[in-house]
Amino acid sequence: MSRTLAIIKPDATGSGKAGKILAHLEAGGFTVQALKLVWLTGSQAEEFYAVHRERPFYGELVEFMTSGPCIPMVLDAEDAVVALRVAIGATDPAEADEGTVRRLYAESKGRNAIHASDSDDNARREIGFFFSESELLSVGAGLR
Repeated sequence: MSRTLAIIKPDATGSGKAGKILAHLEAGGFTVQALKLVWLTGSQAEEFYAVHRERPFYGELVEFMTSGPCIPMVLDAEDAVVALRVAIGATDPAEADEGTVRRLYAESKGRNAIHASDSDDNARREIGFFFSESELLSVGAGLR
């Protein structure tokens, strides 16, 4: 088992799709190890997405991620990073495979319902951004 981070974005929380997305991921074999509802501040969103600072969409992304609550979650699965990227589909929902989260629940390329870590290193960094060690369940430990 390995671990990754997903974030149900403000478009999906605001349109009532968060529960469907979570159910979709659990049905796809992911186990939730931590989850919380947060409303990112501008500085938090800027820090989290700092890797994109030089990209033309950075300002729009920060504005979008601070527009409403989102749900970061830690997920466990076999090869979790790759498995989650497959499960959510392409960034543009029009290009995402049938049955993927973005094909089913995203509005557009910019309002694409969910974030997923793109590497094991980024997963560790991103998990640490949102969760302390005490907030994480141990793999296989179940509820405490």
